Amino acid sequence: MSAEMDALVANATQKLEALEAALYGLKQVRGQFTTEDGAVTVEVNSEGALVGLSLSEAVTSMAPTDVSQLIVWACRQASEDAGAQRSKVVATLNESFAPAPGGAAGTVGGGPDSA
Repeated sequence: MSAEMDALVANATQKLEALEAALYGLKQVRGQFTTEDGAVTVEVNSEGALVGLSLSEAVTSMAPTDVSQLIVWACRQASEDAGAQRSKVVATLNESFAPAPGGAAGTVGGGPDSA
């Protein structure tokens, strides 16, 4: 292979690896939050879906509406945590697609009509 073709293949491989790493990273995201009193602990996935809920014995002395509001509030806090983690994964992906210093992103030799 020519040097241009080698560079093109290397660039494509690097971008594919970055995409795969991002997909893996997004699957690993888990936002967690525990209320100050420890009554409610929640865990959400990268999409904000509830995947874990723990309630302490303290909730038995609380009104059901208070417990439900506490759960919803904790879910929101955990979702914000997951969102921050997701943003870091996407930022890393974006950095891998940024143009190299002195070069344009995604261009390897030749013009649009070169074969």
